[in-house]
Amino acid sequence: MTELIEKARQASNISTKISLCTTEQKNEALKLISSQLLEETDFILAENKKDLEAGKESGMSENILDRLRLTEERIQDMAEGIKQVVSLADPVGEIMEEWDRPNGLHIEKIRVPLGVIGMIYEARPNVTVDASSLCLKTGNAVLLRGSSSAIHSNKAIVSVIHRALEKSEVPIEAVQLLEDTSRETAMKMFKLTEYLDVLIPRGGANLIQTVVNNATVPVLETGVGNCHIFIDESAQKEMAVEIAVNAKTQRPSVCNAAETILVHENWAKEHLDQLVQALKEKNVEIRADEKARQQDESLLSASEEDWGTEFLNLTVALRIVTSVEEAISHIRSYGSKHSEAIITESEENVGAFFKQVDAAALYHNASTRFTDGFEFGFGAEIGISTQKLHARGPMGLEALTSTKYIVRGNGQIKG
Repeated sequence: MTELIEKARQASNISTKISLCTTEQKNEALKLISSQLLEETDFILAENKKDLEAGKESGMSENILDRLRLTEERIQDMAEGIKQVVSLADPVGEIMEEWDRPNGLHIEKIRVPLGVIGMIYEARPNVTVDASSLCLKTGNAVLLRGSSSAIHSNKAIVSVIHRALEKSEVPIEAVQLLEDTSRETAMKMFKLTEYLDVLIPRGGANLIQTVVNNATVPVLETGVGNCHIFIDESAQKEMAVEIAVNAKTQRPSVCNAAETILVHENWAKEHLDQLVQALKEKNVEIRADEKARQQDESLLSASEEDWGTEFLNLTVALRIVTSVEEAISHIRSYGSKHSEAIITESEENVGAFFKQVDAAALYHNASTRFTDGFEFGFGAEIGISTQKLHARGPMGLEALTSTKYIVRGNGQIKG
């Protein structure tokens, strides 16, 4: 029996037991995991160091290394995220709707676990913790398949999770890690409908499309982030510059970082130089259209490809536009439906932007960096969905549930 089949079967067999765990049992298990992560920080960091060294030797880019890297602070953040999940209401068993029919039947629509979740992700070992905690809270079993680049980190974290679960009433089989990271095994996982109820890919565009195009297991699709900041003509200078710089540079390797800045021509005439200077002070490479380059010859020339690129580094595309309509048109042409922001004092333009831009999260006078389960108050997140079915945006606890109808009668039969 292969590792994949064995662990998927274990997860499937145990899923009913996990679904019956009480909120108190699940929360106690999560508290234990949070504490165990902090207790074993040195062990996790030592194993993460092995992945980082291997990544550097293989020529891994700095932005991928940043995603892979764990620090004491990041482990503390993971532990804190689990505590937030503990503090949230358990959605399982929630009565979403209920009503009575004329024939006396009473109908309830309630939340239930999805069952067994297959999680496929790249680089980031924090996803191991986020996915495990959210799945446990919602009574789901999870089969984790991380990338080979993070195998030491993921094995270490799952071993820590198992040691914590051994002290709880939640079975350790609730969290399984697939240590075989080969492409062949991944392709088999995509079609494991006998044991898996849903697949969630989290990573780059190639990974996501590979899963979507090859899976027979239903897919909860997360998306890449080609995010935009539109600085309208009425935008306050200091606010606009600060938001644009934050969205691009606060952590450029993540999906909610801004990749393109659109600037209204009237604002640009007065303030473009200050925006450019602020970005260059953060070592941002700016690739601009001809209108912007006419104002500042130091800017590099943007290619058509740049407008649709998720750079994930300190590179940004910059374009001058004549109106909110042109900004919206650009976003609709090149955006990935992740996160988009408008900086303006015009409520009319805000209204047009919010109504006409199709994205999971839209912002007025705020950075796109807030599209995150932790920032939205969901605790951890399983990913950010850019699709429209089942769930959209940061996916927290409710996204990991389905529904069932409970119908109560007193002898009714269909005539």
